Amino acid sequence: MFRLGSRTFARGIHRSFANDSSVDVSESDGVRSLHLGTDTIQSSMRLSAPYALELAYTRGMMAFLLFSSQVKNVLAIGLGGGSVPKYIHQHLPGIQIKVVEINPRIIRIARSHFEVPDDDERLQVIEGDGVSYLGENPNSSQVLMIDAFDSNGIPADMCTQEFFDSCAAALSSDGMLVINLWGSDKNFDVYLQRIENSFNQRVLMLPTGRPGNIVVLGFRRVPADLRWTTLRERAKALESNYKIEFLQFVEKLRDNNASTNNRLLLEGDIAS
Repeated sequence: MFRLGSRTFARGIHRSFANDSSVDVSESDGVRSLHLGTDTIQSSMRLSAPYALELAYTRGMMAFLLFSSQVKNVLAIGLGGGSVPKYIHQHLPGIQIKVVEINPRIIRIARSHFEVPDDDERLQVIEGDGVSYLGENPNSSQVLMIDAFDSNGIPADMCTQEFFDSCAAALSSDGMLVINLWGSDKNFDVYLQRIENSFNQRVLMLPTGRPGNIVVLGFRRVPADLRWTTLRERAKALESNYKIEFLQFVEKLRDNNASTNNRLLLEGDIAS
């Protein structure tokens, strides 16, 4: 989710209503955006580069690549315009991605207006309740991505302690949670504390710039190597391959989390 004060100059190209809620698509300056009943941008796609990650927070959600080169599967709760799933499908052929989206209209619009491809052996979009899906599929994913906002913000059943516990339980022993939160949300600290409880304090924050999206990463276990030299080396290679600002991510991780001169620190990690 990305908040925008006004889209007076955006051209509306689609609107659908159901159950007193709308799904809207607008275009401005070559960028197409998805809205759910408000001016808030849920997802954006540059028409000249439909498989790029237009919004900074979506690029930030790719920070999981800094911590593992062995990811083979990703589970995403919430589709929106499908920016991250289609990026992974296009650019990371070694990863299978499954997306659970509760709103069938969003699935249709993601495919008709945002170039989300049809299902194949590497991409599956499931119409269903993400909360129930997590509870029914423990220990099933290496990376779990949560980017599930509606017109009122994060759905109430997707920010409870029980929900974040189910997120941890849905991950494999070396798994990672990657969740997009709104930094100015009055409940941000509450959500962060719940995530920390579910992941035994093994949590990092990655602010992604204005106006306030913060990507939070939770780890089932401490990554093998959190030294700055290693992270910067990996970031440089990733940046060259994927044209995403991974080196900036490393510096933001350093600025916003516990660390020493040599490394990032997580609960259970032994500084050296």
